Amino acid sequence: MPSPISENVLENLSFLAAEVDAQMRHLENFLAEPSAVNYRKIIDRSGYVSNLRIRIQNGCAQSLAGKRGSSARLALNSVGLIATDLERMTEKCRDAVNQLEGIAELSLVHPQACRRLLKNARKGVRMIEPAIKSQDSSKAVALARIPARMDAACDGLVAGYVKALKGRSSTERTQELTRALFMAQSLRQTGDSLRRASESILSMNLGQSISFERYSALQSLRDKLPGSEELAITSVAETRSGSAVAGLASDQKGDNTLAILKDGQKHKLKAERAGVQSWHEVYPGLAPRILAYRKRGESAALLIEHLSGLTFEQIVLNESKDLLDETLKRLGKTLRSVWRETRSRKACSAGFMQQLEARLPAVYDVHPHFYHGKTTLCGLAVPSYQQLMRQARRREKSLKAPFSVYIHGDFNVDNIIYDPAEKRINFIDLHRSRHMDYVQDVSVFMVSNYRLQVTDAAVRDRTTYAALKFYEQSRNFARREKDSAFELRLALGLARSFATSTRFILDKPMATGMLLRSRYLLELFLSHGERKPSSFRLPLEEIFRD
Repeated sequence: MPSPISENVLENLSFLAAEVDAQMRHLENFLAEPSAVNYRKIIDRSGYVSNLRIRIQNGCAQSLAGKRGSSARLALNSVGLIATDLERMTEKCRDAVNQLEGIAELSLVHPQACRRLLKNARKGVRMIEPAIKSQDSSKAVALARIPARMDAACDGLVAGYVKALKGRSSTERTQELTRALFMAQSLRQTGDSLRRASESILSMNLGQSISFERYSALQSLRDKLPGSEELAITSVAETRSGSAVAGLASDQKGDNTLAILKDGQKHKLKAERAGVQSWHEVYPGLAPRILAYRKRGESAALLIEHLSGLTFEQIVLNESKDLLDETLKRLGKTLRSVWRETRSRKACSAGFMQQLEARLPAVYDVHPHFYHGKTTLCGLAVPSYQQLMRQARRREKSLKAPFSVYIHGDFNVDNIIYDPAEKRINFIDLHRSRHMDYVQDVSVFMVSNYRLQVTDAAVRDRTTYAALKFYEQSRNFARREKDSAFELRLALGLARSFATSTRFILDKPMATGMLLRSRYLLELFLSHGERKPSSFRLPLEEIFRD
């Protein structure tokens, strides 16, 4: 496939790489023979490097104007990022030589070890241009291994400097050894730039942004699928929890996705794997199969069976009313079956107010104007939102579900898949699954419909319809199971979800409206007092319609 990168950009990139290599060579020379000449060769060239970087980025910007394909745009953006990282390496050379100039006795810094480290960095710089031109991912992987060796070497240097600082005779050398530590950190950061450059090259080759950790996970897991050498990676999503999701497909368009690759923090993916396995034990057929799992340090990757069908979000926003009704009917039937099959007689509390209190600081981070202290209206004290929450939390302690069931735990509209051909419901993103009050899933699902940011009135009516229809199905289940406090608990669940969802919404009017709904639900709950739970009713039509 022809490269979208112009010859002019590649030529300037070659000049920039050569200049970075030269400045690192001058730093090597300074470590061998500290002199004003070697010092000036590093310090005086910053303008030239900056000009080359600007030329490269301007050339990429001009090429971008005529490119429509996402892979071409990614390639040009990646070259611009590589130019920035190369310039940053020269900045770190200047930082290092400035620290070295203040050290009278260079033997303190172990100059031979520093020079070996710089030779590694120079080797990496020389690998960048061939890797870009060849579009060879194996060369990018080889480049990515160099920073790991540099990190190990820097760790050894730092350990030596720290040991010297702790020595008995180090007092007069404290300032110089501190400078040595800063110098070592600058050398380490040149390796960081090489790592980012290798990731930019991998991203260019694969057609989507990817880290080296993610690429390694992919390589180790993709052989679990037939025809792995021909598989393409397609972008799927970036989760709010920080995990990345990609598809493995037999074509670049992703029309024939065979599996889902999910990578991120080990503890989160470990929890998801456990969640999927637990669903296979308690209710087989709802969760996808885990094809492979790999952990590396604090990172991990999952290869998960790809499930055909549409997410509930896609259905409620884009599909026909008939398909929406069919999906709601099948979802309700599936949940009733799950709840009955997994029901435990043990009473439980979801702790909605405890959940809300834990997430409220994150809400205030996004919407600081939500926070209010003491307020009076015509001389009458108005309780703050926090006061209402704490009052509700005290009352919630005596309010328990009469039984527990196995719940999804994150029952948003994008975590439910319906396959119309097979008439089958599936669940994904199962890391929070556990035995709990089923109202947790009911409230999350209802609010996740409401918070879909759509302005079209007809589509907005459909999201409201879906939330209220689901409520009717859940309320009927509660009545059959003689759960008299269902609506009281739902008031707290909805209050919690309306408020905590605002941390994902920057639309100020919408977020404010959701918080006011949460407040109203808390006030409604508290006003019910000690009356029978079964007499409580939620005015959901008014709450969910704008």
